Amino acid sequence: MTVVPDDGLSLAADFPDATHEQWQRLVEGVLRKSGKDVSGAAAEDALATAMDDGLVARPLYTARDAVPDTGYPGFHPYVRGGRPAGGWDVRQRHERPDPVRVNEAVLADLENGVTSVWLAVGGSGVPVAGMAQALDGVYLDLAPVVLDAGPETGPAAHELLRLYDDKGVSREAARGNLGADPLGAEARTGRPGDPATAVELARRCHAEYPGLRALTVDALPYHEAGASAAQELGVSLATGVAYLRLLTEAGLPVEAACRQLEFRYAATADQFLTVAKLRAARRLWARVAEVCGAGDAGAQRQHAVTSPVMMTRRDPYVNMLRTTIACLGAGVGGADAVTVLPFDHELGLPDAFARRIARNTSSILLEESHLGRVADPAGGSWYVERLTDELADVAWAFFQELERAGGQEAALRSGLVGERLASTWKERKQRIARRREPVTGVSEFPNLAEKPVEREPSAAPAGGGLPRVRRDEDFEALRARSDAHLAVTGARPRVFLAALGPASAHTARAAFAANLFQAGGVEPVHDPVSVDAATAADAFARSGASVACLCSSDAMYEEQAEEVAEALRSAGAQRVYLAGRPGDHAGVDEYIFAGCDAVSVLSSVLDRMGVAA
Repeated sequence: MTVVPDDGLSLAADFPDATHEQWQRLVEGVLRKSGKDVSGAAAEDALATAMDDGLVARPLYTARDAVPDTGYPGFHPYVRGGRPAGGWDVRQRHERPDPVRVNEAVLADLENGVTSVWLAVGGSGVPVAGMAQALDGVYLDLAPVVLDAGPETGPAAHELLRLYDDKGVSREAARGNLGADPLGAEARTGRPGDPATAVELARRCHAEYPGLRALTVDALPYHEAGASAAQELGVSLATGVAYLRLLTEAGLPVEAACRQLEFRYAATADQFLTVAKLRAARRLWARVAEVCGAGDAGAQRQHAVTSPVMMTRRDPYVNMLRTTIACLGAGVGGADAVTVLPFDHELGLPDAFARRIARNTSSILLEESHLGRVADPAGGSWYVERLTDELADVAWAFFQELERAGGQEAALRSGLVGERLASTWKERKQRIARRREPVTGVSEFPNLAEKPVEREPSAAPAGGGLPRVRRDEDFEALRARSDAHLAVTGARPRVFLAALGPASAHTARAAFAANLFQAGGVEPVHDPVSVDAATAADAFARSGASVACLCSSDAMYEEQAEEVAEALRSAGAQRVYLAGRPGDHAGVDEYIFAGCDAVSVLSSVLDRMGVAA
């Protein structure tokens, strides 16, 4: 078909339409050059990417992948948004025990772009008695407050309601969420929550505070325990249904019960998955509300938080990039409120600079990138629409499994939820260990010379329930061993890179080996640039290393690997590695290659070097 615009300019008039089959043939040619002789659909499959939950990202989406019409923003099934327009509430979290310092941070945020406050109360947060001081100077009729008070939800909620009255805030003007989440609290601590308080607060909000919600369906405890996107959605649905049952049994109409809930999800650096997850969540909850007879109360209120799981302690400034992408995904996905965690979140209490960068992330995306000007900007993308649809199907199946197990409370207490999440995390840990899921600055491109970022320590989070996992945890343990060794001996453990032949032969694998060993805190010594059987022994002796790694091309290995390995052993090398696919080279103890278990290799290296665990 020839496209002729109104101005008479013919676009591609002299070119025939390309077909899917023609594109596949181009793919076949590319794969053939890389040694893969596949054709047709198999060529396309070779470029597909396996994801969690059995999902697959294909390399190309076309009109053949279109899904049924998803409607309009603000209308059922709310896939395209719970509101008719774009934009989001910039919500920042405050978690300090000192109400004076909390107040300073809250006011600084609100004066510089933040539009609502997420306040931790009790435990590691401000005490209930300090809430008035923490919120001093805050216009509570303009800035919504969301509470996270755990076992102190009741007292904290009543204190906030008292502050509304004391400050003359009309009950119609109060906005925010009182944060009751008994099942979320149980997931965190292993101790039963307080459903009676949740019911009491929901009744009061329904009767007196039309703009205030009482309950949060927090999926973060499950995300932080290793849940996949579909599992996160499934447990949120099961929790939401459990709360609907709780509130309707207490006498609230189902429409009113739906309006008491706000759902909290993690936004990750996987941009498209975040977009699809939030869109799928709204669609799924709309279906639940429809079945329950909630009428037009099925629009899910969403609060997205940049993922704590993806945050790293090493090279923490890279977290700014991760949270920017996550915030973009949350905004494009239609979240009503977005919290960007400061880049130093995993290091302790954030400083003023980190909080400023966090809040400015949303400001730039809203004010300079104009993401809020268009509702559901990803709508119509064949990939996003298909991913939304497929993710929703898998999440619904997991939700049904939890319901068959007796609902979220029963599934949580029986261990079913924990088992499913642990299984998912185990598989993901293997991908991270093999660097199939790279962690920039940690498993890939680490910087052993970086200066640590010091922060005031934060209180340990509540435990006793589901575990809290982090993507960097295994590599962080290796780096901590190296740091301790450096502190005691004055030097890091070292590996000598025995590069064979010219730079054109060894550069790629020498860089690969250096990158891998540094991920475990092992310093590579690549001096001289190249060695042979005659020079390897002296070079190794000067390096101060106790192990060595051969780096070169397969052809050079055939010529020199065995002789150089023998020379290294004679010079005292405890173990000789080879960068490349496993083969049969005399004198080589172990091979390192793309896809090897880097965590296992590096742990073994440190053990052999006598680096304490």
